[in-house]
Amino acid sequence: MDAGGTPHLSFLADPRMTLTVGRINYVNTIPFFHHLFRSGFAGRVIDGVPADLNARLAAGELDLSPSSSFEYALHWRDYLLLPGHSISSRGAAHSVLLFSRLPLGEIAGEVVALTGESATSVNLCKVLLREFCGANEVSCQVADTPVEELIAGGGNALLIGDRALRTARSRPVGTKVFDLGELWYRFTGLPFVFALWIVRRRAFAEHPQAILEFLDQLDRALSLAFNDLAGMAAEVAAGAPIAADELITYWRDSMSYELTAEHLAGLRLFYALCCKHGLLAEEPELRFIGEQTVRSDE
Repeated sequence: MDAGGTPHLSFLADPRMTLTVGRINYVNTIPFFHHLFRSGFAGRVIDGVPADLNARLAAGELDLSPSSSFEYALHWRDYLLLPGHSISSRGAAHSVLLFSRLPLGEIAGEVVALTGESATSVNLCKVLLREFCGANEVSCQVADTPVEELIAGGGNALLIGDRALRTARSRPVGTKVFDLGELWYRFTGLPFVFALWIVRRRAFAEHPQAILEFLDQLDRALSLAFNDLAGMAAEVAAGAPIAADELITYWRDSMSYELTAEHLAGLRLFYALCCKHGLLAEEPELRFIGEQTVRSDE
């Protein structure tokens, strides 16, 4: 993967592969994928931004993928979850950022420009503004010009991933940066789960052993990554939006790759608030491979 976030062609590691896996092309997924093939995976990987992978997953073009937690909520009857893993933050995420010249309480009535890359972050922004900041009349719209240009001109905009990491360094004087992970933690005291490892239910029915093996491979890949963050950072830093030492801090301190009971509590609260504010029609059940159904109200 181009660590700077540029998509490249999908590749086939082994003609005997059974699984097609999505990969978000942001630096926050590097710990999952950098050592994945060394850990025994022999399938196909398809890169994309979260919204693209959400659509591919829903269409059955992917067997599993780290994908938006909001996508899981929309189509949870079609999906299962890998236990133990997520892309989350316990506080500031540094790569899910709202840029504005206005204080949060004064954004009501304004338009927030979007890139169209994410579903979870957009709805997190709406929940935070409506539930905690009293800004109910905010319109979030996909921009027809680069969001970075709107930010440079003093507009309100939401950026995620590598583009957020870059833009935070070059924002114009007077523009405030609100970290949505930090805001969520401040208001709730819980981690925020941006992405889950989502498995198509049909894929698990057809390839249960391959997916169980993939979970073991993912565990090994993540362990290898965190055993040598410096080495991994040195290998990918040339194309990354931040320097090697900052990558280490980002992976180790900003991102959380777990999915603990505390993470699940934060996820359930997010779903409940999405329902409260009309962003979801129902709260999803959290269903994991190889386990009994876990309901949202448990």
